[in-house]
Order: sequence, then structure tokens, then C-alpha cells
Amino acid sequence: MGFQQGLSGLNASAKNLDVIGHNIANSNTTGFKSSRAEFSAMVNSAMGLAGGGRNGIGVETAAVAQQFNQGGITMTGNSLDVAVNGNGFFTVQMPDGSRAYTRDGAFKLDTQGNIITNGGANVMGVPVDPITGQVMQGAQPGPLRLPTGEPIEAKATRVITAALNLDARAKDAAGDPAATPPIPATPRATYGTSVNVYDSQGVATPVNLYFQKTGTANEWEIFDSLDPAATSLGTVVFDDNGKITGPTATHPYSAVTGPGLYLANVLSLNNPNLSGPIDNQDDPLNNSTVTDAGIFLDLSAVTQFGTKFAVTDLTQSGYTSGALTGISIADDGKIMARYSNGLTRAEGQLTLASFRNTQGLEPVGGNNWIESAASGPATTGVPGSGNFGALRSGALEDSNVDLTAELVNMMTAQRAYQANAQTIKTQDQVLSTIVNLR
Repeated sequence: MGFQQGLSGLNASAKNLDVIGHNIANSNTTGFKSSRAEFSAMVNSAMGLAGGGRNGIGVETAAVAQQFNQGGITMTGNSLDVAVNGNGFFTVQMPDGSRAYTRDGAFKLDTQGNIITNGGANVMGVPVDPITGQVMQGAQPGPLRLPTGEPIEAKATRVITAALNLDARAKDAAGDPAATPPIPATPRATYGTSVNVYDSQGVATPVNLYFQKTGTANEWEIFDSLDPAATSLGTVVFDDNGKITGPTATHPYSAVTGPGLYLANVLSLNNPNLSGPIDNQDDPLNNSTVTDAGIFLDLSAVTQFGTKFAVTDLTQSGYTSGALTGISIADDGKIMARYSNGLTRAEGQLTLASFRNTQGLEPVGGNNWIESAASGPATTGVPGSGNFGALRSGALEDSNVDLTAELVNMMTAQRAYQANAQTIKTQDQVLSTIVNLR
């Protein structure tokens, strides 16, 4: 027996205690992944010895292996806290421009509206079309930023969507004084509703819509004014099942054809701000060269049944300017921003990165890893797709350290250290005995 075996055992046990101590120290670190020391035996490799005759010369630390099993998820209520439930890492851009990867989703907003980590790294994602909520075609990942410094621009109304029921029991609005008993005229305001629309500067203008039954079965006229001299905007027609059949109009900014009216004469209002380029919500074909001062009234959800007049939905596509008031993150990583004008829209989408060999990632501190030759290159995807995990907003992933197990491991490592020290002590006593032989 020599000192080499005991000394190597002391070094290995000390390394094991270092790893255990590091795990225990980070038992409350968000997104931390524990490690374990793995050892291998060393043997004498001198030539000429049979396989069974080689002497063991101690132990060495073969690797410190990271354990990427899932940590617990704790709800925090903070809208910018995000936990990954499953596979994947957040991608961040370090202050020096390099990329790193983390499981720590405790994000913040800086004064410029950038989403950052506690270490000041920019959180990466892809831009999203705020109208459609879909990732922009050909979009490249980049730092996510929210418009916190200035209000978002106003958007002119291009579409009004109405969902309402006209009472099939209604009589001709003109009435019939010669009938017995006489049928009085129905005031135009009986079947009316109103909605505010916006011009390109965000100025609101009320638009009134009044439906008046004609003397023809299943036919109603539409007016925008209670003035008896007002001109009808158009006529809507229903079939015997209460479904609208006309007028059949083509949305001037899309390929959609259906029941509706183009209300150019209603909303021109001598206001040039109602003219302007059309965005993707109003023009799926992206025909941005088309401009007009009108608004398309979508009547496809209007019905005529034998129940009371009721408006179930009346929306329009415009809005005034607004400041950021709140943020939430969906399970698929979309960052939904709420504005003071009542608008909620997607401003970006977090992406996740995965690696063929996660244990090959190199830890660099600050809850970050960087890719290496052992890990392979990063594969980027949308949370919840493929083998990527889903996100949990308002939550953080806890450290995956099992504190009880680490304390037991520490006692075992301590015993191993003491035992190896004892072998050195025994070898010292043997040598002392030999030296003292006379």
C-alpha cells in the first residue's frame, strides 16, 4: 500500500464535497440544475503484467455531470416570471453580444422597454404581427422590446362587425292606419344601436345604425340617422330560416365575400383622416395601395328570428392611441401587451432552444449555459411544439436540488474522506515501523 491511493481518495472526496456544497448553496436558485461527481478507478498500466496482476493506484474524478431533470414550479403572480415545464432553454443575448441559455425566467423590463434577465442580458424571441398574432414570415430571433417609452399609434376603423337579431314578428315600420285596429308606425329608434369608430388620429366618431322593417317580407332597411329625410344605406334580406342572404357585398380590402355593406357614404364625414393604407387585419391580401374613406359593415352574423331585438356583439377594428398598462405571457410564449385604449395584442414571442446533449452545455455562471462541441448546436422552436416544453406565466422553476439527498451524500463523502485519511495514517505508521527497525 502506498500514499498514492489514499491521496487520490482524499482529492476525490474533496471534489465530491465541493460539488455537494455547490448544490446545497444553490438549493434556492431559480432554474439551477444540480451536478454530481462521477469517479473512475486508476490502475497501473505497466507493460508485461497480466490482467489480474495490475495494481490499483487510486481514484480519479471522471466527470462532474449536470442533472437536467425538471425542477418544481412555484407560482409567483409576477406577470414577467416564466417557468419552462419540460424541455428547452430561454435564449439570452449577453452584454458582449454572445448568446447564452438559461432556465431562469425571472425577467424584468429596463427603462428602454427591453425584456432582460437579472444579469442584464436581453431575452431573445421573434417578432409577431400585432394584428394577426402570428410570427412574421422570415422573422429572425432578436432581443424582445415593448413600447414603454411612447404610446402606440392610433388605427383608423376599417371594419364594423355586427352580431344582432331582428325580430321576425315586427310589422311594416310605416304602420297601417286603415287596418282594424290601426297599426301605428314603428319609431326608427326601436331597432337601433351605436358604435364609436376612429380615424387615423384616434379621434372617435359615433356611428348609429337603425334597422327599419319594410313592407316586403324578410326585408329591412338600414339608416344612420333618425332624420325622416335620411337616405337609406341599403337593404338586408333574410331567408325563411332567419339567415341573412343579402346584400352580398365584397369587402373592398380582401377576398372575402358575404352579407355586408360598404358604408363609404356613412363615414366619409368630410374627414380626410378616415383615408389611409390598409393593414393586414383588413386586407389579407396585403393590398396596401388601396385607400378609401369608407368602412365595411360586416352583417354576416345578423339574424331574423321571432325573439326580441338584441345586440350580442358590435365591434370595430380601429382604436385610439394608448400607453402600455400591463403584460402577460401565454403558454406558447406570446407576450401579450395591454394598453390604456383597451387593446390587447401580441408584441413578440419567446422561443426555446434545445440541444442534442444537454449535459454537454458549459455553465458560465449567472444561471447561464453556453453551447459547446459536446452539446451540439442549438435547435430553436416555439414553446409547446415538438419536443419543447410549455411555458407557465407568473411562475418560476425551482432548483432541482434534493436537499435531503445532498445532506446524506455529504455525510457519505465525509466518511470516505476520513477513511482515505486513515489509509494515509496507517501507511505512515507502517513506514515508521520499518524505519525504526534495528
